[in-house]
Amino acid sequence: MAMEGDFYRKTRTRSRFREKLKKLLSNRRLVLSIVGGFALLLYVLFGNRGVIARLRLEVKRQEMIEKVQLAEEETKRLEAQRKALEGDKKTIEKVAREQYGMAREGETVYRIKKD
Repeated sequence: MAMEGDFYRKTRTRSRFREKLKKLLSNRRLVLSIVGGFALLLYVLFGNRGVIARLRLEVKRQEMIEKVQLAEEETKRLEAQRKALEGDKKTIEKVAREQYGMAREGETVYRIKKD
């Protein structure tokens, strides 16, 4: 049993977190700094020149570099084929026979249908 001289602490009705949050929110400068910082963070991440836009552009750049490399390889292959067709009679004959179905005089060409 409690005696008359005993003192007891008052029980807290609010949690410490709520008290600290209320104290934090009462400081306007701090609240404005936090809100401004959050807005700045969103702009840096998601803005037109933000990090995410930069990552998208980097991926697109890599795709374009690959396409250019493939086009350069194709150009080299076609250039080699053009040079071969300019002077090599065997290559000209091969292309004429395979692509255009031409034959020499007296030859019979047999075509097989693919079903």
